[in-house]
This record gives sequence, C-alpha cells and structure tokens, in this order.
Amino acid sequence: MASSWTARQNKLFEEALAIYDRETHDRWHNIAKVVGKSVEDVKKHYELLKQDIDRIERGQVPFPSYSGILF
Repeated sequence: MASSWTARQNKLFEEALAIYDRETHDRWHNIAKVVGKSVEDVKKHYELLKQDIDRIERGQVPFPSYSGILF
C-alpha cells in the first residue's frame, strides 16, 4: 500500500534531492530520514516523479486553465 505524502513532505523531498545527489553515499537513507519515510517509500516516490516529468516533457500533461490571467 502506498503511503500518502503531505505537501510539507513533498517540499522536503524536493529539497533533499537537491542536497543528496546521485554521488551521495546512502542517498536514499538520507532523504528518507529528512522526509520521515522509509527508503522504499522514497524510492517509489522518486520513480513517480520521474514518470511525471517524462509525461510533462512529452506534452502529455495539459496546461492548466487560469481564467482572467493574461500571459
């Protein structure tokens, strides 16, 4: 069962990814500690993030409609 993530945990996750890059020893353990999740939860969340980015880059995610805002 997938665990839910709060907005705060998502923000901490993003910040931790910037701090603990691919070259960091025990990267996933460090990130899990920061967000208060298991290493497995963090790895799953990262894979979902990569999938989201892939869909966005392929143009499969529509732009949101903001009524009354001019760009």
